[in-house]
Amino acid sequence: MTELVFLVEEAPEGGYTARALGASIVTEADDLPALRTAVRDAVRCHFEPADLPKLIRLHVVRDEVIAA
Repeated sequence: MTELVFLVEEAPEGGYTARALGASIVTEADDLPALRTAVRDAVRCHFEPADLPKLIRLHVVRDEVIAA
């Protein structure tokens, strides 16, 4: 695997959640810098060293509601 993409969303209770696309990895953190660390740790725990992806991409999704 050369790249692993995470879908990052704001959690309703605060903070952020990250879910990997194509792997069973989910993690969360209070802020984006902590989430980056949590994602790296989760990926290292999930894969053997020889199978680690070369690139981890965070796709941050943010919902905004605009009243008309």
